[in-house]
Amino acid sequence: MSGSAMADDAYQPTGDSGEQADGTPLDLQDAIDERTYDDMLDEGYSPPEKPLGVTKHGTTAAEQQAGESLEDRLAQEVPDVAEAEGDGIGDLAGGEGEPLDSEVGGDRAGRLVAPDEGAHGDTTKELTAQDRGIDGGAASAEEAAVHVIGDEQDYLSEDDGLNEYDVATGEGGPVSA
Repeated sequence: MSGSAMADDAYQPTGDSGEQADGTPLDLQDAIDERTYDDMLDEGYSPPEKPLGVTKHGTTAAEQQAGESLEDRLAQEVPDVAEAEGDGIGDLAGGEGEPLDSEVGGDRAGRLVAPDEGAHGDTTKELTAQDRGIDGGAASAEEAAVHVIGDEQDYLSEDDGLNEYDVATGEGGPVSA
């Protein structure tokens, strides 16, 4: 047998199979994630607020042919301005420092426990908790951000489970984040 005889016996796919129809590229309207042409036209176009590059050197063919002088190129450069260091209060350059807030306490709260120690569902809109002192482990960033607020209003009730020492020393008082 010759090589040409074997080639005639080889399988040659025909153009009417379903697999070849699936291999054609998708039309834009058939694609799921693509916007249709009508959607692109409906969006419209918003031009920039001011013309870009119209006044720059090199917009005409004559300017491109002649080139730009070194003095003109240096005049376009914007100098690097060193950012001023913070003043140490708020570490914000040009800022007024950290604001003083009467609702930010100076003492960090310890372990926070719900008044019913989490045994029942919440019935109040407010989120309240009692400071039970520093726990054995290190505080997370969220726990360290909570500080005790000295407030004239007494949030403690008689059934909070606090002893006289907690009330006298201020431990176990209301806290805020």
